Amino acid sequence: MREFWVASGHHLTRRADHGGLVATPELIMAYLARPELMPPADACEAERNLHASLLADPLRPVAKADIAALADADARENWTFMINFRDRLAAAPSLEAVYTNLARSGGSDLPPIFLSQLCHLILRNALEGCDDPYTLRAAELFYRSQQATVHEGALLLADAEVIEAQQHAQHDAHSSPLTAMLQPKPFGEMDVMDDDNAWTYWSRSDAHAMVMNIGGNPKARAGLCRVIERWIAHLMGVSVKVETVASIEDRDWRWYIGMDSEGTRIGNALWSGAALDGNAVEGIVALMRLEIEDTRLVDERVGNKPIYLILAVGADKVVRLKPQNLVAGLPLATPANVA
Repeated sequence: MREFWVASGHHLTRRADHGGLVATPELIMAYLARPELMPPADACEAERNLHASLLADPLRPVAKADIAALADADARENWTFMINFRDRLAAAPSLEAVYTNLARSGGSDLPPIFLSQLCHLILRNALEGCDDPYTLRAAELFYRSQQATVHEGALLLADAEVIEAQQHAQHDAHSSPLTAMLQPKPFGEMDVMDDDNAWTYWSRSDAHAMVMNIGGNPKARAGLCRVIERWIAHLMGVSVKVETVASIEDRDWRWYIGMDSEGTRIGNALWSGAALDGNAVEGIVALMRLEIEDTRLVDERVGNKPIYLILAVGADKVVRLKPQNLVAGLPLATPANVA
């Protein structure tokens, strides 16, 4: 079986009989190695001792007094978040359960990076055995922001962090504006995924160095649909069918999920009957229709109508998909109403 996303740390977890991932001491140790938690050279003795003791026993109890004893305020904040997160992982039956609870509660008491890293791990589990590079590339949108550009009439998405690193490198090398303007590729030396090079994704999945042609390649759009289906089935046990659509033709549409802040804003405007300006329409990255296969599971307010998904690009030309919205926003009937 082909490996991918080693950086997710899935090999540091344990897959339980129920199919979900369970945190291990090795996973916690990986978090302890993050720069935010590594004691700097001028760290106080209490911080160094706390870090060393957790390296020796990653699941050992940590009292509030242990954190309060740290001299640096930033260190106290970082360790408060980390221990809170660690304790949630250790107490839950699975990482999936932690993520679902955070998504439904808003997850406002933890930094977004924790939610993103959990998403990365869970997606790796959900996509185990996937042999379609287009689906795996589309899945990167769930945990990595994407820079958008239009090239030869097609909307392309590239990893925003990689693009930023390229721009810094060009600046440091004093590249001339003329050189950048004459660059033959839309995103520097990054390859746009197509049928000729898709096979190379396996060897560089952790590099995030392939461009997604979401506007011009139907396989890229289909890949995004397949990811959403797998995500919902894995986290919520609900089978859904997702497909891209050109527009919302149904005058009696009942439900939508904004898959990012801009998509939510557009959905709210459509819901209230407001006319969209040209910029808003052009900002829609993907419009999709989702149908829950077992209609008994659908909230009665929706009935047999489809759910529309709206993904859009922000004013800064960055796409920031929020996969937690698919968990919190799916209109499911309460168990008491399921026949």
